[in-house]
Amino acid sequence: MAQDNENPDGAVLWRAFYDEARARFEAVGNEFAAIDARRIVEEASGAEPGEFTLMLDEFARERGVAHFDHMLTRRLAGEPLQYVLGRWGFRTLDLAVDARVLIPRPETEGVVDLALAEIRDIGDRDIWVADLGTGSGCIGLSIVAENPRVQMVCTDANDKAIAAARANAAGLGRPARRIEIRQGDWFEALPPERKGDFDLIISNPPYIADDETLPEVVADWEPTDALFAGPTGLEDAWVLIDGAGEWLRPAGTLVLELGETQLEAAAARARDAGFVDVSVHRDLADKDRALVARRP
Repeated sequence: MAQDNENPDGAVLWRAFYDEARARFEAVGNEFAAIDARRIVEEASGAEPGEFTLMLDEFARERGVAHFDHMLTRRLAGEPLQYVLGRWGFRTLDLAVDARVLIPRPETEGVVDLALAEIRDIGDRDIWVADLGTGSGCIGLSIVAENPRVQMVCTDANDKAIAAARANAAGLGRPARRIEIRQGDWFEALPPERKGDFDLIISNPPYIADDETLPEVVADWEPTDALFAGPTGLEDAWVLIDGAGEWLRPAGTLVLELGETQLEAAAARARDAGFVDVSVHRDLADKDRALVARRP
């Protein structure tokens, strides 16, 4: 560390740690070196949003330095920043994320917008929504947080994902009272007495084909059972499209996030399954991202 950044007692300014992290990330070709360095220093120092510049000229404490060193080592080993930090922002929420669940992504925030638009004009009653394959809970918890009339059922087949979703729901406070989290495979996890009651079913299912190659940062770290669907990548999507109709109310809506090359086939399948007003929506990168289909 630069001596100019030390006080007489040997304490070092956070600025020196930021400079070190940025330099080491740049040395390994990290194109987001400055962002990653900032986020790690913010987390290690406990800085609140907007305090970063002021915090750089504060002296680091021993506990914060140990946390910094641990996070820097993990990130340099290739672990995603979101897992290193242990939390990530999604819409209005700050979610705990780790290798048990997929990292919440910006395109999924847009899919939540589609869901909220579908239920916005429902009359003065409880709105029943199911988030199937909930993972971290980012979709279901966001819908509950942003619409006070939603009653949510979140499901996942993976017990580790269920634990992660429950932890995030607990951090939601009072809105968590409107969330039920159940373990099981797709529709099998839903309460049978609710068949035909749901206003909306939403899912971001696995949609990667078994022979597809993913970037190392995804393939080496994120849970494979939440990524790969089978030989075509559409196996789980077909289960959801074929089965959603009997769980939805008349005029209820199915919303799916899928891969950009899959939406045309998914729309055709939805029409064959009896859905109407079937539409495909693009994300912020102008790629096909979501299917919206209504039950007659």
